Amino acid sequence: MIHPSTELRHISDAIGNGVFATKFIPEGTLVYVKDALEITISREEFKNHIPEMQVIIDKYSYVDENGNLILSWDIGKFVNHCCNFNTISTGYGFEIAVRDIFPGEEITDEYGVFNLESEMYLCCKHKNCRGILKPSDFDDNYQKWDKIIQKSLKKVFEVEQPLFPFLEGNTLEELKLYIKNPKNYKSVYSLRYKKEAAESIEVTSVTNTLI
Repeated sequence: MIHPSTELRHISDAIGNGVFATKFIPEGTLVYVKDALEITISREEFKNHIPEMQVIIDKYSYVDENGNLILSWDIGKFVNHCCNFNTISTGYGFEIAVRDIFPGEEITDEYGVFNLESEMYLCCKHKNCRGILKPSDFDDNYQKWDKIIQKSLKKVFEVEQPLFPFLEGNTLEELKLYIKNPKNYKSVYSLRYKKEAAESIEVTSVTNTLI
């Protein structure tokens, strides 16, 4: 679920749509929460879809830590990447504003966290634009992203949080533990899909079945 103070706008024919803030969203605000309505599509389910549907799923979904494709049910799926992102995913199942976002400003993400399986050419046009997103970006940058996230997490209980009611499980308690002791931080690397490990488990499972 995307923050309520946002709206969908058409940017250009080349880029398509984007999500923009309609009100001031301060740093530390949860801008997106992976709630119970998000659509989870397994790899097997993806294969069973018609090609036209696969194109849509591939365009608008991201890969979670279990290798599933996650498709937002609201306008959250239209949030674009920017190398100068103002929100980023965390290990707590939500995305956080890493700086103040002003009315009319586009909400942007760091797609490198989304377990990319192929390279993606960028058109964010920021002076620090990487030009190409790579599957290796997660491993190369997660420690830098952790520092950015930790700075903003310190403000999470200091600002209005309309998405708090949609957090699942014991997320709030985990956040309180982090605020109490930063050593309890849950790294964004917990979102990393370990494809090799998953394939190893699958092979082991098949072998045991055959035995």
